[in-house]
Amino acid sequence: MKEYNQENVAKARKLRKDMTPWERKLWYDFLRSYPVRFYRQKALGNYIVDFYAAKAGLVIELDGGGHFTPDGERYDRERTRWLEAMGVMVFRVINPDVDRNFLGVCEEIDRIIRQRLRERGIEIEF
Repeated sequence: MKEYNQENVAKARKLRKDMTPWERKLWYDFLRSYPVRFYRQKALGNYIVDFYAAKAGLVIELDGGGHFTPDGERYDRERTRWLEAMGVMVFRVINPDVDRNFLGVCEEIDRIIRQRLRERGIEIEF
């Protein structure tokens, strides 16, 4: 398990209770029952990521309007660099894609996970 900042645990717990509509949809309609375990609002290092599959080394980030400001983009780049340095891939999805192309988003997540597992030599029955 990756290291995390203890101060983020309470914040992550609150974020799990207050998921956005897009996080809720992706979680309840796909990730929660996916064969590879996902954590939601997971503390990793000094960050909290939307969804994390440890076995696949994958973070899924759902991006709303706050991510498209100069500060938001700078923060996301810094976080992505840190996660990638830890061997974690970051897959970003913009909220409108969850609304307009939910099946395509799910298919892409599935494709990425299967590829990541193959690269790691992990076999899972789907």
